[in-house]
Amino acid sequence: MPSPSRRTVLATGSALGGAALVGTLPVRANAATPAITPDADPWRTVLEDADLVWRKMPTTWYEGPYLGNAHLGSGIYQEPGKNAVRFNIQHSEVQDHRPEFGSLFGLCRLPIGHFTLEPVGTITGLDWRLKLRDAELTGTLTTDRGTLTLRAQVNNARSVLAVEVTPSAGEAAFRWVFHPAEAISPRAAFKELPEGYTGNPPAEVAAYGGGVSASVQSLLSGGQHVTAWRERTRGTNRTLYVDVEHSFPKATARDKALATVRAVSNLSYDALAVPHRAWWHAYYRKSFLSVPDARIQRFYWIQLYKIASAARRDAPVMATSGPWIEPTPWPATWWNLNVQLEYWLIHGSNHLELDAVTRALGEFRDNLTAEMAPAYRADSLGIPRTTDIHLVNGGATSTAQGYGVGVPGQDPPTPEVGNLTWALHNVWLSYRHTMDESILRDVLYPLLRKAITYYLHFLEPGADGKLHLPATFSPEYGGNTRDCNYDLMLLSWGCRTLLESAELLGIEDELAPRWREVLSKRVAYPTDANGFMIGADIPFAKSHRHYSHMLAVYPLYELTGRTADERALIERSLAHWVGFEGALQGYTFTGAASMSALLGKGEDALKYLGELMSRFIQANTMYKESGPVIETPLSAAQSLHDMVCQSWGGIIRVFPALPAAWADLTVHDFRTQGAFLLSAVREKGVTRWVRVVSEAGAPCVVRHGIAGAIEVRDGRGRRLSYEDAGDGAIKIGLRKGESALVTAAGERPDLAIAPVTPNAEAPRWGMPA
Repeated sequence: MPSPSRRTVLATGSALGGAALVGTLPVRANAATPAITPDADPWRTVLEDADLVWRKMPTTWYEGPYLGNAHLGSGIYQEPGKNAVRFNIQHSEVQDHRPEFGSLFGLCRLPIGHFTLEPVGTITGLDWRLKLRDAELTGTLTTDRGTLTLRAQVNNARSVLAVEVTPSAGEAAFRWVFHPAEAISPRAAFKELPEGYTGNPPAEVAAYGGGVSASVQSLLSGGQHVTAWRERTRGTNRTLYVDVEHSFPKATARDKALATVRAVSNLSYDALAVPHRAWWHAYYRKSFLSVPDARIQRFYWIQLYKIASAARRDAPVMATSGPWIEPTPWPATWWNLNVQLEYWLIHGSNHLELDAVTRALGEFRDNLTAEMAPAYRADSLGIPRTTDIHLVNGGATSTAQGYGVGVPGQDPPTPEVGNLTWALHNVWLSYRHTMDESILRDVLYPLLRKAITYYLHFLEPGADGKLHLPATFSPEYGGNTRDCNYDLMLLSWGCRTLLESAELLGIEDELAPRWREVLSKRVAYPTDANGFMIGADIPFAKSHRHYSHMLAVYPLYELTGRTADERALIERSLAHWVGFEGALQGYTFTGAASMSALLGKGEDALKYLGELMSRFIQANTMYKESGPVIETPLSAAQSLHDMVCQSWGGIIRVFPALPAAWADLTVHDFRTQGAFLLSAVREKGVTRWVRVVSEAGAPCVVRHGIAGAIEVRDGRGRRLSYEDAGDGAIKIGLRKGESALVTAAGERPDLAIAPVTPNAEAPRWGMPA
């Protein structure tokens, strides 16, 4: 990775989230307030270094470039068996509307189709670059007749795909062709169709005047989705503009798509790109991370690009493949792990603008009622394993399909009942990282109360005087078990969180005594000589990818190794879990990395990430299990966060689990629980300085990692008092908007933040060879 020409100093103005304009900042920094030099840009340095490159034609979605804005998405690779390049056209809102066939067939994501870029000559080579900073694909396609120079973006502001192609003379007659996809559930290629299910009728492609064409896909349920396009020529450039619209139950998508394409195609590619690039440039500047492992650092910045291509607050909660859809058995949103892992990295990276989970659970909570068995709809809530974008499973309307959420002690349907509580842990993380009381009051508390109330219907005292649960299901081990750890762990976290939330909100809840009883009388988590069991009836005795039986360790941090026995239990359980080869998958290793980081084992965490990279991550950093799923690479970014900073239990832990090889490291505006923004620099194995900015005035306890005597100064360089909080931590009194800089006593370190020098060269992601 190239080093900048001179050291770069960053502004840490928390109110601007690191996105302040250079011209508004001081040139010099005083003892406690960093600044930025106008001739260097660390974000540009790391992003350009992380760009994916292709000098070989990608042949699958797992190899090729991808563009998206959380709604419209395009994956780009060779048209199978053809002398052409495919640009997939997919949209996260395009779905079927036949709930009688459930979420995987009747409410599933529907494929739309693809364009082929068909050159005159035979393709002989290419040189492409996915420019992360601008969210654009650029490069050339070479044939035996000439070259095609292209630029492509899924525009952030207008939500259209724009592809500009500049052909040489021999390729002037290249063409674009649209291929509608069959509007049938992608799961049909993997599973038997439900009785009575048929695909939707074929799309109708027609010209609508002025060079505008459209593919109109009518749906059997009513409504339609429409892909409209137009190609415009300006000088030697030909630009394709593509818009996708979906309407249900009315057939209004066609007119909207035609109007959009007509309007947008009047803008040049460059005019479209100006606000698009500005959004992406500001997006990246909200945080900064540099590690001395070039491959992992590039991977990390690619994940930040990927999640902003797949997630926004106002977009649907990500399906298993984000806005991109390929043949897959998973054409819906999965709530027993995928959603949770997909969104974890938004907190530390300071990107709460991507939090669709909190928004969707709040907006569609009424739909969850129908997913419960009728006897529990008055006071309880759950979420099925799979839903559409409106959190509907569809099974509630069909006796054959069954309702969405199972009942403890019964089967069928499978009694998988903890998924909503786990999803609400993500909402809790959003609250804790912002301290936004409206999240707590309006979404977390009312939904968590009903999710925990569902458990309370089934808890019963046993002969031992402890409270027990009847048989439930632990994703995805197989078999139902009494006192299932997945549910006991979520139940405990939920009761504790409700009690804390009620106190914060000033609510005297009539259920509070019951929540306290659960915490005091709940049966112990079932364990055996190998560690955590699946539940009282099922030991952990086979290879299994999921860590549903260990949620109390991670991500709930209910068990953290506070005592020697607790630590030994965690270590034993972790070793036993990953010791079974056969069914392990990529997210096994991200979970193991984060659990190792919890224990302070940086070498182990890096080892597990290395296993993930070498065994599972594809050329373009995508991932597959039977079909495309994207949660694992995104969760690997969170594992890296857990190595760099942890903030559970009210303590900010700086560099808690770094491997010895990571002697240099830079982090800036990392968001922690308590709504703090953390910046810190490590050089030659020593933490040089730590700075925290308080956005909410929450209690500030920092385990800074600086050896020996320290000094703490405020934003003006004045000394701040602090208290020793034990175990290497200090407590600093900070009001909202105030900051604290921690250094070794007598030290006045350079407060510069810049990319660190990599320990070794590494190949770029993509297909550079």
